[in-house]
Amino acid sequence: MTRSLFGDDPVAPLSSTPLAERMRPRSLDEYVGQDHLVGPGQPLRRAIDAGALHSLILWGPPGTGKTTLARVIAAASGAEFAGFSAVTSGIKEIKEVISRADYARRQSGRRTIFFVDEIHRFNKAQQDAFLPHIESGAVVLIGATTENPSFEVNSALLSRSKVYVLQPLALDRVVAILERALVDAERGLAALLVTAEPEALTSLARYANGDARVALNLLEQVTASLAVDQRGHRVLDAATLAALIERRALLYDKTGDEHYNIISALHKSIRNSDADAAVYWLARMLEAGEDPMYVARRLVRFASEDIGNADPRALQLAIAAKDATHFLGMPECNAALAQLVIYLAASPKSNAAYVAYTSAAKDALQHEAAPVPLHLRNAPTALMKSLDFGKDYKYSHDEPDAVADMSCLPESLAGRRYYKPTERGLEPKLRDALDRARRRKT
Repeated sequence: MTRSLFGDDPVAPLSSTPLAERMRPRSLDEYVGQDHLVGPGQPLRRAIDAGALHSLILWGPPGTGKTTLARVIAAASGAEFAGFSAVTSGIKEIKEVISRADYARRQSGRRTIFFVDEIHRFNKAQQDAFLPHIESGAVVLIGATTENPSFEVNSALLSRSKVYVLQPLALDRVVAILERALVDAERGLAALLVTAEPEALTSLARYANGDARVALNLLEQVTASLAVDQRGHRVLDAATLAALIERRALLYDKTGDEHYNIISALHKSIRNSDADAAVYWLARMLEAGEDPMYVARRLVRFASEDIGNADPRALQLAIAAKDATHFLGMPECNAALAQLVIYLAASPKSNAAYVAYTSAAKDALQHEAAPVPLHLRNAPTALMKSLDFGKDYKYSHDEPDAVADMSCLPESLAGRRYYKPTERGLEPKLRDALDRARRRKT
């Protein structure tokens, strides 16, 4: 058995190692995808070829090659590789590994790449523990994360690292990885004598959603379940694959970046009156297991923020859909939410009410807190009346068109216009009504 670089734990024999681990690329020539980073002439490739090691953060979805790239960088640069997961390790382990790395550097002169998987799971104090060792040159840190480093990695560590963004693997790249695994006699599945139809591999790659690890592990599971003919051969076709894989897992994290990315896509699709895109993003969220009440709340907000008084019925329907969602739950509520999304997309758009509130809130926060005009104050006691509370107040219902000639804003804000109706939907009628009221006051 082989042993790990900085410990005595034996490495598992090949036969018990998952296919995804066995097929992990050992060099840049074997590495698939991320051409924008490691393709010829690209920035990270140039740094690797020049041996210009620097601390970096690899940010991307699962299965896009973050751990593999860290190992390849270490191999290409001749550096030692030491790594662990932030899920199972703490500051004690960090110090122990860095101490061994520093000793190795003093003994051999070789630098050590210190790889931390899921670095976003470390708290600020744990992340700060890396800083002096990075600055001293004891280690070159490579952190891998599926979360946005801007929010999950502290600024001191970010300022000392270069962030590289990895993209989900394209469908053809995942297929290429699967084809390589089927014919690889040393690490792959060549001994199983599997003949895979192109449609089956394409379908399997599609199930994996750009995640090479998922694709390879699925391939290993599926091929092990295939019938063996008299010659020892196995055939993987699309029909067999469909029977073995019931449902693919959608790339979605209810607390991570993809959550915010997709709700943003839904909101902006509705705002742009694209009902088809909106229904698609809605389905992506619901089918991945998002809380339908979260979606309903966001749509209620949208009805006021982006439609407002251009179509007041939008808010009514949003509240009705919210109630239906609460009453029915998934999957029955999906139709109510789809109905709402389509209606919101088709509705005339106006953010005038939202802009009005934002502008008024700015004045409320930035201006002196002006007292309520005396004529607008109630006067339930004799003292308050003696202080002119309610004096000169005009009861609107007693005035022509139910509009009294009096200002209701503080004197310092007299004449302010917060609500500026658009020309869409019902708002022109509201504008005309408000203009008539303003003329009565002048």
